[in-house]
Formats: sequence, C-alpha cells, structure tokens
Amino acid sequence: MKASAMDYDVTMAARVSTIGSASAGREDTSPGLINFLMRDRHGSPFEHTSFTFLIEAPIFVAREHFRHRVGWSYNEESGRYTELKPVFYTPSPERNLVQVGKPGAYTFEPGTEYQQGLVNYVLTGAYRDAYADYESLLEKGVAKEVARMVLPVGIFTSYFATCNARSLMHFLSLRTISEGSTFPSFPQREIEMVAEQMEEIFASHMPITHAAFVRNGRVAP
Repeated sequence: MKASAMDYDVTMAARVSTIGSASAGREDTSPGLINFLMRDRHGSPFEHTSFTFLIEAPIFVAREHFRHRVGWSYNEESGRYTELKPVFYTPSPERNLVQVGKPGAYTFEPGTEYQQGLVNYVLTGAYRDAYADYESLLEKGVAKEVARMVLPVGIFTSYFATCNARSLMHFLSLRTISEGSTFPSFPQREIEMVAEQMEEIFASHMPITHAAFVRNGRVAP
C-alpha cells in the first residue's frame, strides 16, 4: 500500500480559489474548512490525493470492487499468464448464511450448525475437484487462459486499486454498514471486510477528513 494523501492536500487545493498560488505548500489542516467542504459537498479538493491498495480477495469480491469506476484504476493478476494458486475462500463460522426477507428489504441470519457444516463441506469439495481438473488440463498442454475456465469465483486473485479520497469515500459509503450513515447500505460481507481495512488506512492518513466524513453522515462530497 502507498499513499500521497494528507489533510493539508485538501485545504491547499481549496484555498487556491481565494488566494491563488499562495496556497501552494501551505500545510495547515483546518478542521473547520474540511468540514465545510464535506458538509456542503465541495468535492474537488478531496481529489488531490492518492491511495494505492494491494488487495488479495476472492474473484467475486474483486468483481464487485471493479464496479466502482469513477476515480479508480485497477490492475489484476492474470490467469492467462500465470498459474493460479489453490487459495480459496471459505466463510468463517461467524458469517451469516441465511437471507430473510425479499430483495431490498432483507437481513441475514447465522443459520444452523448443519448449514454451516454443509457450506464448508460443499465448498471445500468443489474447490478441490475444480483445481484438480485445472491442473489436469495444464498437464495435458491446455493453455492457461482455457484451463482457468473451470475455476470457481471463490479462488483468490490479487490486484492493485488506486483512487483518490473522494472516490474512496464514495466506495466506503456503499460498501460498509454504519449506524451513522445518512443512507443505508447493504454490502456483501466479504467486500465489507475489504472496505473496513481500507477505511482504517484512510483514517490513519487523513484523520480530519475521515472524521468529517463520519460526522456528515458518511456521504461522499
């Protein structure tokens, strides 16, 4: 992970509108100004920052992440050029399994001990068989880009994701659940786990901006 992102990047960019080039190099981090920008949704000053994350996650998580296009750039490990490793995702016992309600108005509940065991058993078996078939195809000379077609979306991939603070806040507003959010969000738990780690990094680099984001209902400016 690397970042070029500080709270003063936001205030410096904002002040150029009133004091011109004299804003360059000013490293004051005015909480009041940042809160004003966040509250009144003056978003462009937050774009003068950069975060690059190296993410290792199941393919189904990556595909959800790649839906975020504005302000994001991605480069992913290629199954055409490298042999994919047998690393697969299995939900932890704490992961809720049962959907209750209808789309748009549902919750998830833990499920029974039997269901938890069944999920683990079925996924583990499917992963084992699929990867054995993948290796068999490779051994018989089938190209990687063809052999990979047999692999499930539970296999891990790795990718770089680069964004600015504004696009990151938009991502966090949609991919995390928080009681203080102005708008409700219903992310899949696995991408929320990724988002939670990204938010920790965001808060450590830009604590004033992050605090203003939370204070103003987690709405991206």
